[in-house]
Amino acid sequence: MKRNDATPGGRWLPLFLDLQDRPVLVVGGGVGARRKIDRMLRHGACVDVLADRLEPALAGYVDNGRVRRLEKIRRHDYRLIVLAERDDARAEKIMAFARTHHIPVNAVDDPGRCDVLMPAIVDRAPLTIAIGSGGEAPELARMIRSRIEALIPQHVGKLARLASRHSPAIRARFPSLPRRRRFLNWVFSGRPADLVSAGADEQAEKQVRRALTALNVPDTGSVALVGAGPGDPELLTVKALRLIQEADAIVHDALIDPRVLEFARRDAELFDVGKRGGRCSTPQLRIHTLLLELVQAGKRVVRLKGGDPMVFGRGGEELEFLRAHDIEYSVVPGITAAAGCAAYAGIPLTHRDHAQSVHLVTAHGQQSIDRLDWASLARERQTLAFYMAVSRIEIVQANLLEHGRSPDTPVAIVENGARPEQRVMTGVLGRLHELVAVHEVASPAMLYVGEVAQLADRLSWWGDPPLTIDVVASAESAFDSQKFVGHG
Repeated sequence: MKRNDATPGGRWLPLFLDLQDRPVLVVGGGVGARRKIDRMLRHGACVDVLADRLEPALAGYVDNGRVRRLEKIRRHDYRLIVLAERDDARAEKIMAFARTHHIPVNAVDDPGRCDVLMPAIVDRAPLTIAIGSGGEAPELARMIRSRIEALIPQHVGKLARLASRHSPAIRARFPSLPRRRRFLNWVFSGRPADLVSAGADEQAEKQVRRALTALNVPDTGSVALVGAGPGDPELLTVKALRLIQEADAIVHDALIDPRVLEFARRDAELFDVGKRGGRCSTPQLRIHTLLLELVQAGKRVVRLKGGDPMVFGRGGEELEFLRAHDIEYSVVPGITAAAGCAAYAGIPLTHRDHAQSVHLVTAHGQQSIDRLDWASLARERQTLAFYMAVSRIEIVQANLLEHGRSPDTPVAIVENGARPEQRVMTGVLGRLHELVAVHEVASPAMLYVGEVAQLADRLSWWGDPPLTIDVVASAESAFDSQKFVGHG
């Protein structure tokens, strides 16, 4: 029968091979052979090595009894033979031996001699994910493996074993497949998963035992307060990404990059509760009420905030509300805007020659700005990072100058930091208001005051080079007209 290599599934059928206590022959004694042997040993194989010379580390394996070295083949029942050297004469003899005894062969970097291929593996034992390319693009398979590894948390294997230990009880308690799936979904993504992730394995075990004797499947919701970073979706933490992908509902701020929301499940509910200066905003009380309603409906909720939820993000207020209503919650920090925007603009927040401290300051709201210790903020050799300052630029500038900060102090404004539309403007404190007016700066924007701000002119790397007042010919007229926008 003629084999059809053009079938939709491709030529290679993925299978898993049991090597526990089974003999495997590896031909070759170099570094490549050792890497294959490491893989065989990891899966419990009994490895024989056939080689003229052994590299030092592999010789150590022989000395300590991890593998056995052969001068000639001694058995005919190998589960697998791995060709890990470039010796065509020996390879042909080994291939003939393998065909005679019906032993599958894997030839490293030689798909034409292969009966089996070694895929790239994501190992979360007992969960294993194999990625293969039929030997055509192994580097691509390895790259995809790296990406998958970043998405699959290390504790997944523990969850699989937890479910396996209780498998008979789960089947007995839930003979109906839909109900069993619902229960397992709770184990893998609910409170037991949170406990295992935190290293509380015994508590997770108790949760599952209690749930198996309860009248109903647990239907308790929870909230994860998650920081989305300043903009670039690749700045999400691995944990943030996983929670976004698992969430039943996402309650997000207005400034969350749409690309971040694309990571959500298709059936997840999305709620925009952003606060927009000068425009219709969602009251904080309504956000609290929405979180409570979603949790009472048994939803796993992600409260998604730009930057870090605990830095000028009202994260503390929301945690107090959740605690008062006995709602389970967790917090996943994000890259706060002060650090993220500065990094994408080439501004070091600290520098041995310029700044030994950093102050994170909010200029939002008249009461907040009136409470600031301007005398302390006006001191030299420190970096000031102002959040939500665009609409308060004149007040910030006037207070710093009034309390002794030099008009020549460098400043930088980063608008839409870490996003494709990022703009960076640099100047000096004495002309700060003018800089904002000339370039019509709009929020979201971070203001940096201090000697490090001048480094953006030569260290910036993301987007267009920094702008200054002098690049606009009509600077004076623009300043006189007071045309700048922004709502902090």
